[in-house]
Amino acid sequence: MNEPKQIVSAQNRLGETPIWEPNENALYWVDWGGLPSCRFEPETGKFETFPTNVPTTALARRASGGLVAIAQNGIYGWEPKTNQYNLIVGSTQPTRPEIFYNDAAVDRQGRLLVGTFNMDDPFSPEGSIYRLDPDGSLHELDSGYATANGIGFSLDGKTVYVADQRKWEIIALDYDPLTGTTSNRRVFATLPKDEGQPDGLIVDSEGFIWNGHQGGWKLTRYDPDGKIECQIRFPVQHVISFAFGGKDLDELFVTTMTWGLDEEQRKGQPWAGDLFCVHTGVQGLLEPAFAG
Repeated sequence: MNEPKQIVSAQNRLGETPIWEPNENALYWVDWGGLPSCRFEPETGKFETFPTNVPTTALARRASGGLVAIAQNGIYGWEPKTNQYNLIVGSTQPTRPEIFYNDAAVDRQGRLLVGTFNMDDPFSPEGSIYRLDPDGSLHELDSGYATANGIGFSLDGKTVYVADQRKWEIIALDYDPLTGTTSNRRVFATLPKDEGQPDGLIVDSEGFIWNGHQGGWKLTRYDPDGKIECQIRFPVQHVISFAFGGKDLDELFVTTMTWGLDEEQRKGQPWAGDLFCVHTGVQGLLEPAFAG
């Protein structure tokens, strides 16, 4: 129980946003920034990659088929069977190509929320949260983030959590499911700086919030009041993102990274960049699909 098991030697530079696709009993994820995207079938052990010239940063499910691929300067529809990408919407600031899209999540109504950051200065508070509606329109919801990262929704869909990575904070905002707008921004949790930066974020079937520690060798499960319920240690330094999957959504699949590790660190962490699985005794939720 709660013992991470390395299951795929992916050796990703930066494994991000695993997404469980129940119709295929398969897990998809990206190697951030345009390296090949990945697919894994736990039952068969089949692992495959998809080359891309689109600098992908995250994935989401899509109701019309295929997946949504968030890229640095655009959001695309991706059909893995043909490995084709079709642009849905471009950059939030076309005159500032250094403002990148990053992580994303879909609300219960099928709208996509996506964070941004300044790649040239990730500590600058120029990141924002945007909402992409099914009609393709893009709306800024909140700003002032130093790298807006993992995003997740409470069970009732009325709270959205955002990892403000380079402020070492997890932010909570009230979310209006009818209008798709946010209010009442506050700090949900703060990470000690010696425990890494908050990265990927999801919510499980009990309404608890999971967050990965980039640089902290672990992931943390918080109760809805922000109290640490448990922490799981990993044999790799950068615990990046995760998704519940498997037929019962009770397997936690975790991506990791090698980016920034020197030769000695790589020798000490041979599984860095690989895919892990943890049996936590907790069930997750099937992530909603983008309705556009």
